[in-house]
Amino acid sequence: MIISEQWLREYVNPDLSTETLAERLTMLGLEVDGIELAAPAFSGVVVGEIVEIEAHPDADKLRVCQVAGGDDVVQVVCGAKNAAKGLKVPFAMVGAKLPGDFKIKRAKLRGVESLGMLCAAAELGLAESSEGLYELPDDAPVGTDFREYLSLDDALIEVDLTPNRGDCLSMVGVAREVGTVTHQAVNYPALEAIEAQIDETLPIRIEAADACPRYAGRVIRGVDAAATTPLWLSERLRRAGVRPLSAVVDITNYVMLELGQPMHAFDLDKLEGGIVVRKAADQEALTTLDGNELSLKEGSLVIADEAKAVALAGVMGGEQTAVADSTAAVFLESAFFDTDAMAGEARRYGLHTDSSHRFERGVDPQLQERAIERATQLILEICGGQPGPVSLEHDEQKVPQRPAVQLRAERIERLLGLRFEKQEVVDILQRLGMGVAVLEEGWRVTPPSFRFDINIEADLIEELVRIYGYDRVPRTSAAASPAIQRRDEAARPVQRYKEVLVERGYQEAICYSFIAPDWFKRFDPDGEAIALANPISSELGVMRSSLVPGLVKTLQYNLNRQQKRLKLFEVGLSFVSQGSETVQKNKIAGLLCGEILPEQWNHEARAVDFFDAKGDVEALLALTGIDNYRFEAADLSILHPGQSAFIVRDGVRIGYVGALHPQLARGIKLKQRTFVFELDIAAIQTGRVAKFEGLSEFPATRRDIAVVVDAEVSAQQLIDAVMASDVPQLQSVRVFDLYQGENLKAGSKSVALGLILQDFSSTLTEQEIEAAVERAVAGLENKVGAALRE
Repeated sequence: MIISEQWLREYVNPDLSTETLAERLTMLGLEVDGIELAAPAFSGVVVGEIVEIEAHPDADKLRVCQVAGGDDVVQVVCGAKNAAKGLKVPFAMVGAKLPGDFKIKRAKLRGVESLGMLCAAAELGLAESSEGLYELPDDAPVGTDFREYLSLDDALIEVDLTPNRGDCLSMVGVAREVGTVTHQAVNYPALEAIEAQIDETLPIRIEAADACPRYAGRVIRGVDAAATTPLWLSERLRRAGVRPLSAVVDITNYVMLELGQPMHAFDLDKLEGGIVVRKAADQEALTTLDGNELSLKEGSLVIADEAKAVALAGVMGGEQTAVADSTAAVFLESAFFDTDAMAGEARRYGLHTDSSHRFERGVDPQLQERAIERATQLILEICGGQPGPVSLEHDEQKVPQRPAVQLRAERIERLLGLRFEKQEVVDILQRLGMGVAVLEEGWRVTPPSFRFDINIEADLIEELVRIYGYDRVPRTSAAASPAIQRRDEAARPVQRYKEVLVERGYQEAICYSFIAPDWFKRFDPDGEAIALANPISSELGVMRSSLVPGLVKTLQYNLNRQQKRLKLFEVGLSFVSQGSETVQKNKIAGLLCGEILPEQWNHEARAVDFFDAKGDVEALLALTGIDNYRFEAADLSILHPGQSAFIVRDGVRIGYVGALHPQLARGIKLKQRTFVFELDIAAIQTGRVAKFEGLSEFPATRRDIAVVVDAEVSAQQLIDAVMASDVPQLQSVRVFDLYQGENLKAGSKSVALGLILQDFSSTLTEQEIEAAVERAVAGLENKVGAALRE
C-alpha cells in the first residue's frame, strides 16, 4: 500500500520527520519498503494560461500560443491537440529543468520563436503516458509554482502489510495506528447522515448470508456522471497507485482508500429488478469491467439482478451495468463479504483487484453504512443528484463477532520479560480501540470489529509490545535453574543405534507412514490393513505395519537412477490393528543390496549376503551388553526360507533378518538380491550396565573337535549344548568349519568347534583339559546326538 504523507497528516500530524515516521511505521509492524516523492525533481514550472492561440504559419500541426504565467505574456509554439484559448496548463519557462535533466531554452520551431514549453503529465513524470496537455482546473492561480500548487513535494511511503493487518489497508487505518503510538488524536473524516431527497429504494435479497451477511445500498438519481473529477481527488488516487477513470468510479475508489471499504456503483437504469446476493450457477456467464468473459464456477458468490449476474462479489463489477458518462442514476453498493468465502475467489478466475485484496484479508463488518454516507457526500458535491434512503439487508447472526479475550498480567511478564503497570495496559488497549474490563487476575478485552487478528491472549500481548516499542524492550540474559534429570544407565538412546548403522555405511531414510494397499498385502499378507479416511493419494491409502516396504520403495527409486549399491535404515512407527485398537510400535529397519564395498582395484567384487546383514544386526544387539539373543530359522512369507532368521530374546521374537523372498522380489520387479532386517526398539533399548570383570592371569588354551550331527541341527544348537555342559573352565565356543560329502552318511554333516578353556586360579593341566573336552563331547552327544568324527 502507498501512503501519501500529506494525506495522512490531515488525519494525524505528529511532530516527526518523514524518515522517523517511516521508522515508527516499521516498528509497528507496517514495514516500510521505500519512500519516494510524489513527482520527480523539476523546477521553473508554473501554472500558465493560454490567452491567445493561432495557427503556425509554416506547420499544419503546430500552433502559436500566447501564454500568461510569468511576468509577461510570452509566445510558445505547441503541437498538442487540446491546446485552446483559456486553457490552464503547466508552463515550463525558459531556464526550467524537467525530469531527465532536460533544460528549457529559447528555440525556433519552423521559424517561429518559442519561449518555453506547455507540458503534458508524462513530461513532468506524473504519468507513464499521456495524450495532450495536462489540463488544470479553471480556478488554478496563474503564475503559481506548479509543484507548490499540486503539493508535489509530498512523500509517498510504500508499506508492505502482512495478510493479518487488513485493517491498515486504508488511510484511516494507518492514521489510527500512528495516532495510537504517538498519543495523537485522530481527525476522522466528518461523516454525517445524508438526508434522503427521494423515497426510491432498490429491493435487496440475500440468498447466501454465510458469505454476505450485510449488504447496504442507496439509489441516487440526477447524477452528472460526466462531471470532471476534482484535481485534489484524482491526484490522491494517482499517488496511491490508482488510475483515475470517471467521477463516480473515482469516488468509490477514494472511499476504499480512505476508509478501507470497497464499493461499487451500478447504473441503476441497467439493472432489471432488485439486487440478489447468491451463488453462481455452473458456467453462468459474466463479462467483467475489464472486458473478460467469465464462465463462472458453481458456488462463486455473485451480485445479480432478477435476470442475470452483474458482478463477481468482492472482486469486480460487470460491464453490462457499468456507470458511463450517460448515466443519470446510480445504485451504490457497500457490502461485507466473509473472508473465508473470498479466499482464493479472485485467483480462480485469474484476477486480483484492490477490492478482492481487502475482502480476502478482512473488512470491518460495521463500516458499510459509513462508507455509503461518505460516497454519497462526495457524489453530491461533485456530480450532484438526489439521494434516496440507505437500504440495509443483514443477518446479524452471521456477522463475525469479536469474542472477549482474557489477558493475565503474569502471562505478559512471562512472555515479554516486562512488567507493565495496570493503567498502562488499559491505556494502550483503549487507544487501540479495544474494550477493557479490569479483573482481579488481569483484564477481559473485547477487540474492535475491524481487528480480525485478535483471537488469543498472545495476540493482545503482541499488541502491547508493538505499541510500547520493540526497541524499548531491555536485553536481559535468560535465567533458569534446570533440574538434573535422572538417567537410566541401562537404557540405550535411539540416536546411538543410528550412529552404529551410519558407521557401518548406512544412510538414514525417512519414508511415509502409509503405503499402497497392494504393497501392504505383499509384505503382510495375514495382517489387517488400517485404511486412511482421507488418503493424499491412492498409493498411500493404508498405514504401514512394517518399515520394510518404505525402504524397498526407496531402493527401487535409487535403482532406477543407477544407484546399484545401497545400505539404508529407518527409525519410525509401525501400526498394527489389534481388535478395536491400533497399536504403535517403534522399530528400526535396514536394507542392503549390491556390492559389499565400493569398486576398487585391490579386492575382488562380492555381493552382500545374509551374514553381512546378520553382522549389522549383531552390531546393534552388542550395544545392549547382553548376549542372550538367538537367531532361529524363520518362516516369514516375505523372506527367503533358507536365508532368514528370527531374532529371539528370552523366548520372544523381537525381529527378523534375511533375504527378500524371490517371489516377492519378482512381484515388485526387483531384480537385485536384497537383504532386510527389522527390530523392535523397545526390546533392545534396555541393556546391561557395564561393570568390571576380572581377567585371568593364566593362559587360555584351545582344543578343536569335529562332530558329526544330523544336517538339520543348527550351529546355535551345538553351541548351546556345549555351553550347557558342566565345564567351568569353558569361556567360549567357535564354529570354524563345516563339511558335507564323502565318508559321511547321507543327511549328516561335520561341524568343527573350537573350545576356548581358561581357569582363573591356575594354569590348566593336560588332564584337566582332556576332562573338560570329554564333558563337552558328552554334552553334545546327550543334547543333539553328536558323535566325534573319526
